[in-house]
Amino acid sequence: MLLLHRRSGVATDDVDWNESIEGADIGSEVSLILEYEARTGAGPRLHRHPYSETFVVRHGRALFTIGDEQYEASGGQILVVPAFTPHKFAVVGPEPFVSTNIHANPTFETEWLE
Repeated sequence: MLLLHRRSGVATDDVDWNESIEGADIGSEVSLILEYEARTGAGPRLHRHPYSETFVVRHGRALFTIGDEQYEASGGQILVVPAFTPHKFAVVGPEPFVSTNIHANPTFETEWLE
C-alpha cells in the first residue's frame, strides 16, 4: 500500500528547505532531515543515535567528524554513520550545503555529547 505524504507550506526547491520528518508520522520505517545551510561553520554539535544515519550530500561541502576520523564530503557523496558512533559536521563554504539525512528509525533518538 502506497502512502503519499503531502507537504504544505514548505519550500519547493532547496533554498531554505529545512525540515525534519519522523517516519512514524507518515507510515515509514525511516525518518528524514532535509537540510539547506548557507552559513560556513554551521552544523549540529557532536551526537549519536542507536541506529545508523545516512547522509546524501547533494550540493556544497561539509567537514564531517565520525568517531575519531574527519572527512570532507561534497555534492554527490554518501556517508553512512554506524549506530552509536559519535558524529557531527560543519559547513565548508562558500556555497550552500544541501543534504538529505536518513535516520534508520521511525522516530528521532539523539544523545547529545557536547
